[in-house]
Amino acid sequence: MPDLKWWETAVIYQIYPRSFQDSDGDGIGDLRGIMSRLDYVAGLGVDAIWISPFFKSPQKDFGYDVSDYRDINPEYGTLADFDALIDKAHGLGLKLMIDIVPAHCSDQHAWFQESRQSRDNPKADWFHWVDPLPDGSAPTNWLSFFGGRAWSFEPRRQQYYLHNFLPEQPNLNHANPEVQNAFVDIAKFWFDRGVDGFRLDAVHTINADAPPFKNNKPNLDFVLGELPQQQQPFFRQLKDTAQLNQPSIQGFSEAFRACADSYQGDRFLMGEVHGDDANVVQVCQTFTAEGRLHATYNFDLLAWDGLDVEGLRYTLNKAVAAFNESGRQSFSFSNHDVPRSATRQLGALGLDASQCQAMQLLLLKLETSMIGSTCVYQGEELGLEDVRDIPVDQIQDPWGIEFAPVFLGRDTCRTPMVWRASQPNGGFSSANRTWLPISAQHLSHAGLDEAERPVSVYNQFAKFLKWRKSQPAMMHANKVSEITGGERSIQFDRISDQQTLRCTFDFDTLTATFEEV
Repeated sequence: MPDLKWWETAVIYQIYPRSFQDSDGDGIGDLRGIMSRLDYVAGLGVDAIWISPFFKSPQKDFGYDVSDYRDINPEYGTLADFDALIDKAHGLGLKLMIDIVPAHCSDQHAWFQESRQSRDNPKADWFHWVDPLPDGSAPTNWLSFFGGRAWSFEPRRQQYYLHNFLPEQPNLNHANPEVQNAFVDIAKFWFDRGVDGFRLDAVHTINADAPPFKNNKPNLDFVLGELPQQQQPFFRQLKDTAQLNQPSIQGFSEAFRACADSYQGDRFLMGEVHGDDANVVQVCQTFTAEGRLHATYNFDLLAWDGLDVEGLRYTLNKAVAAFNESGRQSFSFSNHDVPRSATRQLGALGLDASQCQAMQLLLLKLETSMIGSTCVYQGEELGLEDVRDIPVDQIQDPWGIEFAPVFLGRDTCRTPMVWRASQPNGGFSSANRTWLPISAQHLSHAGLDEAERPVSVYNQFAKFLKWRKSQPAMMHANKVSEITGGERSIQFDRISDQQTLRCTFDFDTLTATFEEV
């Protein structure tokens, strides 16, 4: 059986650049900081790094509001710094992926600044401009993920523009072929610099339909949750095919894939997608159909309040049923948008704080034993917990600012990495004040300290990843049996022509066993 492509089994380490390592003492992480810690990342045994946005941006949504897709935000460095970073990554055997935001840009981007001036300028239809209804109200009932309407009024055009997130993040009009061509050119710019792949942010929120747009229907299955993020009006609507996941999006997927395929070296495209609960598998299948994206980023393991053993088993089986014998799924337990798994899953699995490290190692082994690729968020390899004591006046996330103090937003998983317990700011920065406060609770598991401790999560996970690469069932086929197990365990077989490997994960003893059968 021929070897799979690198991305079909890859363990991808996600770096949130603002919080990884500061090299110049301004309290903000940067590209040269990342470069200085790549030996640590490579020592873990991962295959690739994914860096969240570092492009020029007003930072209203911390890089996901891009004002120039071909330049580096000054606080992160320069294009020369990026070139040095990619050279070092490749020298260490690491692939490098970057985060592209195709659905929207910043309102400070030159495209939008021109578009908003009039109805007849060269960029007039690069965004979704729609006339008010006869009563002056917004064109549809669509809501923004961050709160309020998804439409804002522009007096100069006497029209509304669409923004699925902040008003400062206007949605691009992908029904315009010029927009699609612009993003293909952006992809070429970064591929030509040596980038190995893209994580495509919120690709399901691309809007490629033309008005008139349809109103969203009410979500009759909506249940008011205990968490503020489960109480948003946004979730009271069904949005697929109207506001989100429009079938016409796939023109973008196909154009991007054609661009990736024109380069040597198996360039990888991974899409961040969501869907209404009943449709999420179908959405992932649509985005990864022949000639489209290689894989989608599976959100089912990222439930805000965690999953119990039965929930984990159900979620994994659902993915296996749809994507077995393929690398079209990428699994993750943590990222920059949800509470850390070491906190979120602890309660869901009925465990206590003393079991946190063992649980984190077990989850890392579980996700990297599944089919497809895995994304590991910075700090997971240390068992870092979510930070729930950030002072309200230091919150940076616009979502948290909106709902504090009841909900602190996403800052709780974005606090700076710590490297040495003995150093000021845990070795992250020499600044008097960092962009988010350093977590005192993280100092007991600082990265470089843990890398020197033989029994740390870092070193046990590194040992596992080294063993994993020697197993044909893990590396030469993406085939898995039905996921079974007892009340407190998960069990499945990884299967290749050369080997069948029985994988058992026990949530009572917090141990994983692997047996050839």
